Amino acid sequence: MLTKIVLEEGNSTTFESTLKTHMEQALEHFKKELASIRSGRAHTSMIEDLKVSCYDGASELKLREIAALSAPDVNLLIIEPWDKSILHDIERAITKSDLGLTPATDGSIIRLQLPIMSAQRRDELAKLLNKKLEDSRVSIRSIRRDFHNLVRDREREKKISEDFSKRVMDKLQKVTDQYIGTVEDLAKKKEHEIKPA
Repeated sequence: MLTKIVLEEGNSTTFESTLKTHMEQALEHFKKELASIRSGRAHTSMIEDLKVSCYDGASELKLREIAALSAPDVNLLIIEPWDKSILHDIERAITKSDLGLTPATDGSIIRLQLPIMSAQRRDELAKLLNKKLEDSRVSIRSIRRDFHNLVRDREREKKISEDFSKRVMDKLQKVTDQYIGTVEDLAKKKEHEIKPA
C-alpha cells in the first residue's frame, strides 16, 4: 500500500498527505472506541453501531440504520424503530450484547434505563479507556514505523539523499507526536467524564 507513494528528492507532498490520511483513520477509530465507553451520561453513540439481525436473519444492520435514537435523560436511551415488526429483533440484539442493559418495550419504542455507575464500574471503565488509549498509540506508532521503513528504503536505494531523508523523518516524528498528543487529550477528557473530580 505504501509502495505507491511518490517520495523523491525535494518532493514529500504525497508522502505527507498519505501519512496524515493514515493517522486520521487511526484517530477516527479511537474516537469511535471512546464513544462506545459509557461515561456518566447516556449517549446514543453507545448503541448506534449495535448490529441487529432482522427480517428472519435476512439482514444485519446497525441500529442507527433502522431506528431513531435519542437520549432524553442522563440515564435513559430511547430506540424508536422505523419498522415496528423488528422491535423484537432489536430487543434480542440488546440482550445478547455486552451492554448489560435490559430493554423495556411498550409496543412501539424501547427504553434502556442505564444504572447509576458505582465507583467500581467507573474504575473498570477507566482501565478499559487506558487499554484503548494504548492500542491507539500502538496503531499510530505502527503507521510511523511503516512510513519510516519506506523512507529508509528509498534512501538505501539512493532515490533520496541522506539530508532529505532526515528532513522527512523529522516531519514524520512531528506528525506522529501530534496525533499521539491528540488521542491522549481525548482520553483525558473521557476519563474526566467517567471519573469526575
